[in-house]
Amino acid sequence: MPVDMRELADDLAAETTVLRDMVAALDEAGWHTATPAVGWTVGDQVSHLAFFDDAAIQSATDPQGFAAEMERAVTVGGLTPDTVAERYRSLAGAELLAWFDASRRRLIKVFAELDPALRLPWFGLPMSAASALTARIMETWAHGQDVADALGQARAVTGRLRHIAHIGVLALPYSFAANGFEVPREPVRVELAAPGGGMWAWGPEHAANLVTGPALDFCLLVTQRRHRDDTAIRADGQVARQWLTIAQAFAGQPGRGRPAAQRG
Repeated sequence: MPVDMRELADDLAAETTVLRDMVAALDEAGWHTATPAVGWTVGDQVSHLAFFDDAAIQSATDPQGFAAEMERAVTVGGLTPDTVAERYRSLAGAELLAWFDASRRRLIKVFAELDPALRLPWFGLPMSAASALTARIMETWAHGQDVADALGQARAVTGRLRHIAHIGVLALPYSFAANGFEVPREPVRVELAAPGGGMWAWGPEHAANLVTGPALDFCLLVTQRRHRDDTAIRADGQVARQWLTIAQAFAGQPGRGRPAAQRG
């Protein structure tokens, strides 16, 4: 079935609302609440999303300009999630929220009209417009998890988790390559218990390597918001077991992950 960019955009809008509802009423002290990401506040989580929304918009509307910006960043060095967070820490909470709102509205408008197969430049490898929009859903959910943990809030578990799980599965080769390992040739089957019942599955049915468990736990694992020991995810087969120690659904350098027994 062809990817419907408007449906993806609607799901991103819904995930955005969940995040926004958690932060909209915060006072300035609330924006400076520490999150489980070491050294990051609630405000840092939101500025990260706004910055990379702007980058995604540029990749779609001005790919040559985006490539030039990335080349300059690589030449100068220092473009990391931590340096981006540091750059915007002088902004007040209201300014961060206004920036995020404006960038997210434009991102949704731009991407809803794109050909899902259009190839766009990005950090690391190019990706399709559909994958880029799915990645914004994943990033919003993942950084929203840090915000929820910091503020002691619980979010509803929805079918939108399928987007995060899907990109996590597709990122298996990247997870190995980013960590300096040879990309395995053996296929991995992933079977996840979906919210509300049913199963989501990827990979050949009789693969020797199998990953199973709740969809929520898998999403927390591949976005590195929970240590594997704090999930109910099971791996059978050498490749599957190794993957779960390095899995990441996001681009960039290998993440630090989270320590075992960490909670919000």
